Amino acid sequence: MNTLEAKQIFKAYKNEHDEEEIKVLNGITLTVQKGESIAIMGPSGSGKTTLLNILSGMDQPTSGEVIIGEQAISNLKADASAEFRRKQLGFVFQDFNLLESLTVKENIMLPMILEKKSNLYMEARVDELASLFDIKAILNKYPYHISGGQQQRTAVSRALVNNPQILFADEPTGNLDSKSSAVIMEYFDHIVTKLHTTILLVTHDVFAASYCEKVYFINDGTIHSFISKNGGSKEAFLNVIMENLAQLGRV
Repeated sequence: MNTLEAKQIFKAYKNEHDEEEIKVLNGITLTVQKGESIAIMGPSGSGKTTLLNILSGMDQPTSGEVIIGEQAISNLKADASAEFRRKQLGFVFQDFNLLESLTVKENIMLPMILEKKSNLYMEARVDELASLFDIKAILNKYPYHISGGQQQRTAVSRALVNNPQILFADEPTGNLDSKSSAVIMEYFDHIVTKLHTTILLVTHDVFAASYCEKVYFINDGTIHSFISKNGGSKEAFLNVIMENLAQLGRV
């Protein structure tokens, strides 16, 4: 079953100075099935973050259609789009985006509070995710008292509290050292295998991408190539990813 389908996505902006049209995405079509983990890679300026924003409903395409589940999200009005994202999608960013004035537990609970969940439900959900991501011991600490890796695990827990159809991640290992990056990607593996949540991430990190089942390579606003792990090892897949990136030039 398809969780996400993007059909002929184009995106262009008007140059403020001369009103020349700048094309960013040029007819992207892709399908993501339930429970898949997908990485999007490519050189800086290739359009991958713009694509992620459009696939997640944070931006609208100039033309084309994005369907998540049974909902066409491309033309939703702002309020409806925000409500859909809050209820159906999860987001993880490079900079964690935690609220410093809230504890780890309160940060995780925030999306559920907005959805007016019961205290009993929220406590159980926090306990479940904190156990999965090994952060129960820091639930009463504030973000500035914990490590970057712990902050990102908190952010991932927060992104998952409403059982999203898809977890979107923009450079989730970008601010982490290699050890913390490996820990986060291992947990992403758990999200797919244990929670059956679909993951779509944008990354420059070949190590992070090697944990995914499929990688799309974007260049000049189009899909340059696509590879699948097909049951192979993470190490072998990493080498294939590096070979494909070499064809694109420096990322």
